[in-house]
Amino acid sequence: MTVTDGKDEVEDQFVQWREYVRRRPELRESDADELEDHLRETVDGLVALGLSRDEAFLVAVKRMGGLDDLSREFAREHSERLWKQLMFTGEPADPARRGSLYAMLVCALGAAVSIKVPELFGLSFADGAMFYPRNFGLFTLPWLAAFLVWRRRPATWVYGVLAAMFALGAVVANAYPLGDDSQSIGLVMSHLPLALWLLVGLAYVSDDLRASRRRMDFIRFTGEWFVYLVLMMLGGGVLIAFLYGIFDAIGVSADDLIENWVVPCGLVAATVVGGWLVEVKQGVIENIAPVLTRLFTPLFTVALLAYLAVIGWNGSGIDVDRDALVMFDLLLAVVLGLLLYSLSARDPQAPRGPFDVMQLALVVAALLIDALVLYTMAGRIAEYGTTPNNTTAIGQNIVLLVNLTWSAWLLFGFVRRRAGFAAIERWQTLYLPVYAVWFWTVVLVLPPVFGFR
Repeated sequence: MTVTDGKDEVEDQFVQWREYVRRRPELRESDADELEDHLRETVDGLVALGLSRDEAFLVAVKRMGGLDDLSREFAREHSERLWKQLMFTGEPADPARRGSLYAMLVCALGAAVSIKVPELFGLSFADGAMFYPRNFGLFTLPWLAAFLVWRRRPATWVYGVLAAMFALGAVVANAYPLGDDSQSIGLVMSHLPLALWLLVGLAYVSDDLRASRRRMDFIRFTGEWFVYLVLMMLGGGVLIAFLYGIFDAIGVSADDLIENWVVPCGLVAATVVGGWLVEVKQGVIENIAPVLTRLFTPLFTVALLAYLAVIGWNGSGIDVDRDALVMFDLLLAVVLGLLLYSLSARDPQAPRGPFDVMQLALVVAALLIDALVLYTMAGRIAEYGTTPNNTTAIGQNIVLLVNLTWSAWLLFGFVRRRAGFAAIERWQTLYLPVYAVWFWTVVLVLPPVFGFR
């Protein structure tokens, strides 16, 4: 290979590095220029010391640290700019970002219109009985998926798969003979949105389906989207309170406006707006992830360890009824959520620390409690038989148990320096299809198996 060829290869690496830098919303074009100049100076200095350009580039990038660290440093130094990202200003907009804004507005409007369409057939939001809860995910998540595939521009087959699966969800929600007081309708209402959310995940990773890190990005996207959605719902609650107050002050009832327009249209549009905010304003919210996980992980760990200590002190078993089983399933889900969110926010190159030990303690405590719950639940099923609810609860329990068991083992190896962080991340991302299979099994298979009761 000639020297010119080697230089061309390094220039290609500079181009790839710069494209990666430009995807960070905190960094302007001038910032990218500044970073690239610094990187080139470092490379030239290392070449002068005798390294090849390939070696110098790798060393220089390593010395600069992770891009996330650089972005956070820029955010701190340019705090005024960071706050400007929270609002629409009069500054010239990036054409790509402006296009993303327009796409979001179209999808949010589509979601708002779609939830009003059933009124043409006599189904109002206030009087629609179980129709809207059964179909709520279908009014919202296809539009969020549409926004994401617009940004990703994936292969044609991805569009076909997404359309087919969303259509399948619509058939299940509306064609299955689900009574309003049946357990099966509860399964569909609770698990269909989760199954559809993983279709949103397919849309999110559709530009790089095989990348483990891309799937981990979707996990982080999920957490940040949830944070944004909660913030918007809190703001929406304030808006509704003001609407009631100001209309009441002039003797006009705002009930119809709020119940039939503000609430339904606002809810479905917020799901799309939340996804857009995560996509284009990542630098504003992403720093919340480490704060939340480092706050709640110790709290949950102490709570679970205290619970185990009380059980050991009293020597009493766990009285598991249906509501208690659901609560323990939710507990496992929260523990898994904390673990996933912290993993997605963690720097893969960061050394092991006390927080990793805390996470291991949290997972182990959850596993011990779950073992007691499963033991008690097995006895109840043997005595009273199976129902759609307890079958779903215990199946979900097992799905979460398998994940957390192997996660605990990998975390144990990581803490003892016998395994790397990549193994934990890879396990979590490879397990995502297991959740998809389980959610669709609950939605498609369990209702007919139990006669839709």
